[in-house]
Amino acid sequence: MSLGPGAAEHLTPRAVEALRQAEVIVGYKTYIGLIEPLLHEKTVLSSGMRKEIDRCREAVQRALEGFRVALVSGGDAGIYGMAGLVFDVCQAEGVAVSDGSGQAKDSGEALAIEVIPGVPAFNAAASLLGAPLMHDFASISLSDHLTPWKVIERRLMAAAEADFVIALYNPRSATRPDLLDQARSVLLRSRSGKTPVGVVHKAMREGQRYWVTTLRNLVSADVDMQTVILVGNSQTYVWNGWMVTPRGYLEKYGS
Repeated sequence: MSLGPGAAEHLTPRAVEALRQAEVIVGYKTYIGLIEPLLHEKTVLSSGMRKEIDRCREAVQRALEGFRVALVSGGDAGIYGMAGLVFDVCQAEGVAVSDGSGQAKDSGEALAIEVIPGVPAFNAAASLLGAPLMHDFASISLSDHLTPWKVIERRLMAAAEADFVIALYNPRSATRPDLLDQARSVLLRSRSGKTPVGVVHKAMREGQRYWVTTLRNLVSADVDMQTVILVGNSQTYVWNGWMVTPRGYLEKYGS
């Protein structure tokens, strides 16, 4: 299930209900901390970074034992989240699954899975900056932990050349301090240095801060793994501090 940005007011009603119904809550310890007031009288199983497979296996096992389990994920569980890994684990271990209505997707007794959507980080970030995602956009993670840098670089080049607005996830960590600078260099091959860029840290959570800069002046030292960066396209502009990508309505229908 998805927590969205993490603050209670941005949880969907279905997500809140799923947490209330769950007997076991499984998740990354940082995300668990965001929903602690909702976890009374629950069995809580939390762990740190790089324990994603363990968390999924634990959640699946507890569910197979008959418990109602909520495996929590920040943002939207289906966007760089845990939903895909749950299906991967079930497929690899031969666990038959069904959707939330109990409709079997495979033969035999099935484990019911419901993917509960939430507000993804690029939506939360965009709302703070103005309206930077009003036209076509691409989302790219700069983490090379699971994806080789050559693949990331190729995707950056393609998105930049196609004039997509680009949302950059996982821009910098202690073990990857230079990847944002490398990504910026790739984008500058086909994007103007004056391209507006929005930087949002901890969107809609305690410690939130955000600002608008340019691609030329984007500084990697100011970002970390809890930062989302939105790089504008050729039409994106900044007005009164707001970052806006026009959809084209005024050009076609304005008079």
